Amino acid sequence: MVLIVTAFRRIGRGITSKVFEFCFAIYLFSWDVSLTLINVLTLKRKVGRVTPKGYAGEGGIWPEYNPPRPGESRCSCPALNAMANHGILPRDGRNITFRELTEKVRATYNFSPSFSVYVPRYIAHLLNRSYRTGTFDLSDIDVHNGIEHDASLVRRDPYHQTSQGMPDGPLVASLLRCATGPPPKLQASPSDPPLPPNDSPYFAVTAHVAKATTDFDLNRTLTPGDLSRRLGERRRESAHDNAQYSQDHGHKMFGSSNGSTLLTIFGGCVPDLYTFLSEERLPDGWESRVRDQMGLTLLTFNQTVLRVELGIEEEVNQPLNLM
Repeated sequence: MVLIVTAFRRIGRGITSKVFEFCFAIYLFSWDVSLTLINVLTLKRKVGRVTPKGYAGEGGIWPEYNPPRPGESRCSCPALNAMANHGILPRDGRNITFRELTEKVRATYNFSPSFSVYVPRYIAHLLNRSYRTGTFDLSDIDVHNGIEHDASLVRRDPYHQTSQGMPDGPLVASLLRCATGPPPKLQASPSDPPLPPNDSPYFAVTAHVAKATTDFDLNRTLTPGDLSRRLGERRRESAHDNAQYSQDHGHKMFGSSNGSTLLTIFGGCVPDLYTFLSEERLPDGWESRVRDQMGLTLLTFNQTVLRVELGIEEEVNQPLNLM
């Protein structure tokens, strides 16, 4: 009898969960579409006034930057690490609430409310925690093939580097060197940024990037084509060098999504990306390049993601694996 009751309870809970997720997806999509429409019908935010009043980064003035100390938690996401390095999220990267992440990510990078709920809620469910009441450490999100994935643009695969908290200098340099776009219209970082202090955990990364880009004109932008080409190279390299390489369609789309933030939030500006990716720091004077009143919506963002992912030639040049 206990077995029957338990079985029915599990079935009931499963059905309830599926129905709720279906209804929530409809709600989120409808909300996102309405925000996209508002963006179309309203004026852009003024340059210099993208970050909301009262929030860190207002007017391009970011809180003091401190790189992580030993024992502090960091992850494979440069955007979240930068927020912790500036104290926008807890500097130790620990005990962050998902709802706090929603608020702070929205204000810092001008993601839409719908986008800012979707991603933290996805992370919460990935970790089997409550979005409403749960907390996490930054390193928690590096569960393999969750948020973290093989063939990252700026991290070596976990097969080669277990800790994903720090960027890889050669990969950052290769990404910056693939840029072919015109000089950026807006730029917060100098084209020849100084190295961080020797005791910074980012010193070796930044020193390598500086040396590898000495003969390269950084005064240019990344384009969707550049990103497609580099993602294809990374997938080919990773498949060759990583005996445990694995990427399904979802992971590939996530990789293109991560890369597409460099085109949208950062406008592809290589000097700013140099600072952001090598030091995980927001440059003085920087603000999100997304100026839409309601922020970057999922619908708008995925137009860039699809353009990047569908431009990856490696996905059509390799044999079909049908069996």
